[in-house]
Amino acid sequence: MRTTWTFHSANQLFFGENSTQHLAEVAMELRLKRVLLITDPILVSAGTVDPVHGALSEAGVNVELFTGGEPEPSLKAAYSAIGVGRDFRPDGVLGLGGGSNMDLAKITALVLTHGGTPSMYFGDSRVPGPIMPLICLPTTAGTGSEVSAAAVLTDTENAIKVSTLSNHLRPRVAIVDPVLTMTCPAKVTADSGIDALTHAVEAYTAIDNERFPLPAGERSVYQGKNPMADIFAEKAIGLVGRFLRRAVSNGQDLEAREGMALAGTLGGLAFSNSGVAVVHALEYPLGGAVHCSHGAGNGLLLPHVMRFNLPACPKTFAKVAALLGEDLSGLGTEAAAERAVVAVAKLQADIGIPGRLREMGVKQEQLGGFAEKAFALKRLMRVNPREVTLEGLQGILQAAL
Repeated sequence: MRTTWTFHSANQLFFGENSTQHLAEVAMELRLKRVLLITDPILVSAGTVDPVHGALSEAGVNVELFTGGEPEPSLKAAYSAIGVGRDFRPDGVLGLGGGSNMDLAKITALVLTHGGTPSMYFGDSRVPGPIMPLICLPTTAGTGSEVSAAAVLTDTENAIKVSTLSNHLRPRVAIVDPVLTMTCPAKVTADSGIDALTHAVEAYTAIDNERFPLPAGERSVYQGKNPMADIFAEKAIGLVGRFLRRAVSNGQDLEAREGMALAGTLGGLAFSNSGVAVVHALEYPLGGAVHCSHGAGNGLLLPHVMRFNLPACPKTFAKVAALLGEDLSGLGTEAAAERAVVAVAKLQADIGIPGRLREMGVKQEQLGGFAEKAFALKRLMRVNPREVTLEGLQGILQAAL
């Protein structure tokens, strides 16, 4: 019998050029009086924060700025943001920036609502209930954090990234304004864009929902591949194939920026319901060790993991190749599936994503530890379409070295 699947998203989504102008009405509809705005020094310097702060002020909202956001935010940054929030006592939180700032906003809103410490909620479905109103405005296109149920921090002591997953973490309102991404540097555009592709490919090639191996008594945000998530994943893959190179080469190409903004949001909708798998599992220890961006780590690993998974779902990978614009005329299923890997590797190279772990400073002796840490992330292992062993993970890493 087919298992029941569900679909979750942000409560409300505004999308389009200059959609930031709706922020004041959002604040008024939510009856917000005190908002903690979480962002970072780069966006302050770029002038991105001022219009957002101004729109809230014009709506009669008292705004407290936290500008300590950082790439791949640490637990220390989370404690700092929570401390500012406890002193300010907001009735809402706004995350402005890339996935790092939005994830920091999620964790801050969570702890301000339910108390305790961030580590109390690490893992899947451990958040006890709804959090205070959370608004997210992405300034990059890729993480999908504006609609997702995940927040990722970096545990620097153990050199690994840690996730909190709960549908209660999905923002009350997401405002996706492509104009906010126009000043995003080329490298960040590339890293976040390949992240969007990773989300969509892992969601699209996840284990089928009807075979999702969730142990009895456990709950999970992730459910495996399902028809609705597939719709979003397919569209996201096609948009990345069409627009990512353009967005990287010309940041003022508004059509490309809009296409990638949509790809990031749709990828977020797909993966946050179906799930992500081995690429993300391996990136967590990789990123924790060498401090690469989440997108760059995912982008490096993606074609290597795809090749590992090819035997499990060649027809699906052949569809990925077609969505990326590959000409599959006269090719059989296996050859067409292989073209998906080739297409992703070519895209990776064209936008400057490293193709080898050694380019990031990874040493041979680190691979075993990466594999062990990744293999322990069972919530990700069970999403993968092909059964994963520790030896299999070691093989992927060796191939990527």
